[in-house]
Amino acid sequence: MCNLYSQTKAPEAIRQLFRDRGMPLGFPEGIPNLQPCDIRITDPAPIVRASDSAYDLVVRRWSWPGPGGKPVYNFRSDGREFGSGRCLILADGFYEFTAPADPKQKRKDRWLFTAADGDMLGIAGLVRAVPDIGEAFTMLTCAPGPDVAPYHSRQVAVLPPASWREWLDGTAPAADLLAPLPPGTLRVQPANG
Repeated sequence: MCNLYSQTKAPEAIRQLFRDRGMPLGFPEGIPNLQPCDIRITDPAPIVRASDSAYDLVVRRWSWPGPGGKPVYNFRSDGREFGSGRCLILADGFYEFTAPADPKQKRKDRWLFTAADGDMLGIAGLVRAVPDIGEAFTMLTCAPGPDVAPYHSRQVAVLPPASWREWLDGTAPAADLLAPLPPGTLRVQPANG
């Protein structure tokens, strides 16, 4: 499952993206200093969640400790409703890994998935308070769409931009939103470099 993703947009570009969608975005903890980077499990990263005033961008840790101590960075959405704690994880792309094409190669092949239209991806997530950590988030997963299925048996739940508000506001059932994307929505390219 997805354990690495990319986020390169500056806070003002993200604010404009939400403004263009009629979703005012605030920074209740101040404008974060977001460096373009790949984000790994336990890294702090920007998420958006609904608030009383509109939508807030905050920086939180990716993953919380599970019952056995292993990080919960992906969470199956199948059959669940998620009435609270919904968030949107902003990404330029996410990575999946496959067995290497060259059997002599020890490292897995890495594939980068981005929006075919070049837009930012909004991945459905959950945020919760965790003792000793504070708030942390996880990515929700669903069955793979046709763009991801050749690479993995599951995928992160990427929401079309038209569904971001419904997801964050909780105005639509999760099952209506957390579904594979249509073919051609995602572009994939090798990213082993």
